[in-house]
Amino acid sequence: MKPRIMLVEDDAACRFGFVRYFSQEGYSVTEAADLAAAENALNSDHFDAIILDINLPDGNGIDFIEKVRMSDSSTPIVVTTGAGDIPLAVDAMRCGADNFLTKPIDNAGLAVFLRKALEIGTLKRQQVARQRLRPLDDDTVFGNDPKMRLILDHAGIAASDDCPVLIVGETGTGKGRLAAWIHRNSSRSKFEFVEVNCSSLRGELLAREIFGNIRGAFTSADQDRKGLLDIANRGTLFLDEIGDMDLPAQAQFLKVLEDKSYRRLGDVKLLRSDFRLICATNRDIDEMVRNGQFRRDLLYRINLMVLQLPPLRKRLNDLPELTDVMLQASGTSDIRIPDDIMQLLKEYTWPGNLRELKNILERALLLSKGTTLKPEHFACLITLPDYGPKQPHLTTLYESELAHIASVWQQTGGDVAKTTRLLAISRATLYRKLKQINN
Repeated sequence: MKPRIMLVEDDAACRFGFVRYFSQEGYSVTEAADLAAAENALNSDHFDAIILDINLPDGNGIDFIEKVRMSDSSTPIVVTTGAGDIPLAVDAMRCGADNFLTKPIDNAGLAVFLRKALEIGTLKRQQVARQRLRPLDDDTVFGNDPKMRLILDHAGIAASDDCPVLIVGETGTGKGRLAAWIHRNSSRSKFEFVEVNCSSLRGELLAREIFGNIRGAFTSADQDRKGLLDIANRGTLFLDEIGDMDLPAQAQFLKVLEDKSYRRLGDVKLLRSDFRLICATNRDIDEMVRNGQFRRDLLYRINLMVLQLPPLRKRLNDLPELTDVMLQASGTSDIRIPDDIMQLLKEYTWPGNLRELKNILERALLLSKGTTLKPEHFACLITLPDYGPKQPHLTTLYESELAHIASVWQQTGGDVAKTTRLLAISRATLYRKLKQINN
């Protein structure tokens, strides 16, 4: 059967030349002069590749890329654009396009790319079809939102390969859990998953942690010490918050990635480590590169596959499944979220994402003492009463105390650990005061 290509191009002359050339190359070509025609063709047929002009009479081709990727992550998409619209082409790549070409198009070069892209697309579909993902453990859950299904599809492909993966997203979106999931479903799962947070260790401390040291390398080095590269050999090295890695450490680590060799601090012996690299960050790495805060050559080494985790507020339809799994993981599978509380959860903006959701559910379970969950158990999601002075008269010490606790509770977004630390009180005291606030 001939490979099927859809050409989305509003220039009739370009379409004529393309169809003539690629028909002779053995392809079956479907033409579309605008996005409406392209969507109709996509709904009625399957295509092995799509050639897409960015600027079309009835809209922007980037929107069409997102529609294609919602249903199929393996179809190669090549965007074409004028020389002055290269920024648009870069945006298209971020949205899921595989390549972009500037006009006038070299049909012979495009034919070479298509042959390779079709082979890769076939392999991806076979890998996904063979993939038998392990059962999710503890409270690891991704949801059924189309964005998450596409990410999980790509994560499954990453798990079957050793390519570097960069996971980006806001704090609390589950980047670390996704990294661990990729490791568990990879051929390296029998070996170590080694995690290091680059924001908590800087400079020489980070170098010691990653590379290790020999005795006498520095004042307190009283013995040889393996680094994380030693431990991650044949396993996975996960660099969390790599955007916080300083420039000297970036230069050191770039050298490691180039030949998988390194030296412990204070040693001259060259060691090797066969590790798989996964990185994560909540920062805009592209912006950091433009500002000189992150090495461009290092970015090219770590972003072969980029997985962008959406914030919880952009996939609120996943809340029922997420809360069910988290409740089951806490050992309370018989407790369910009532409809009025679920509506409350969906109206909240979730600045702390999945981490905040887990924290709020744990707090609600403690306050409910194993009984039915009620709205008062989710006080942090409700506007708390104002215990400050509404009239020019003095408040009691009791009222001032409750007002201060309520204010700190709101500022931390319902984070129990942070609230108790700021107030210098125990968890039991905090829960008792919150109960008084809501009575």
